[in-house]
Amino acid sequence: MTMQTDWPAPPKQKKWKLYVGFILLALLYTWAFAGLPLLEIKETFVEIIGSIIGGIFSPDWGYVYDPAGEDLIRGLLDTLAIALLGTAIAAVFCLPFALLAARTIMRIKPVSGSSKFVLTFVRVFPEIVLALLFIKAVGPGAFAGVLALGIGTIGSLGKLFSEDIETADLAAREALMATGANHGKTLWFAVLPQVLPSYFSFVLYRLEINLRAATVLGVIGAGGIGTPLIFALQTRDWERVGIILLGIIVMVTIVDIVSGKIRARLT
Repeated sequence: MTMQTDWPAPPKQKKWKLYVGFILLALLYTWAFAGLPLLEIKETFVEIIGSIIGGIFSPDWGYVYDPAGEDLIRGLLDTLAIALLGTAIAAVFCLPFALLAARTIMRIKPVSGSSKFVLTFVRVFPEIVLALLFIKAVGPGAFAGVLALGIGTIGSLGKLFSEDIETADLAAREALMATGANHGKTLWFAVLPQVLPSYFSFVLYRLEINLRAATVLGVIGAGGIGTPLIFALQTRDWERVGIILLGIIVMVTIVDIVSGKIRARLT
């Protein structure tokens, strides 16, 4: 004989809150989509897509390496260098902000609060906006891309690292403090060994993101492979577009595989 359990019905007040929430959400979506223009497909859409696909399957192999000038390998190496330097800058400069923002390390609330605010403020600006600002400040080129990625990555790495520090086990730190160790030694020998594997994992993961971002920043003049890509698109040189896209796919795949293996060993 099976027993039937009568579950209590939800209170009417909760039902009304749920209904009101759905209505507000529906109104919000209606208001948002009402301002969007109608989707229009151009007559040349199929032709352009077919040309791009044809360029990918018949790429310009002569552009892979050209000893006399610009080629695919140089562009990919520039993009990789921009991502590496930007990530390295952020990996170094995010450390003091992360330590100051961690409430378990910095007990002075105004200091930790202001550090968290700085990290949040930096994360507000997308890398492409920072790149546009730095292009105006230092001129177009790889240097603007490095600065954009470096400054933009400080916010995300600092936030992740500070939260990891706050969740670290402080028992070893308290034991060292009981033996008379100063603040620096407890931080170096008790806290950092716990969070360094996660820190390096965060840095490698962010490198993967920055590599993709570096290809986009080149489109607006911040160096890398994005610059010849936008020129090839503007001149409808689909064979060159195809070889550039293939090169980006290969480079990103290799970096993802290598980074994934390193992160797997760290965890």
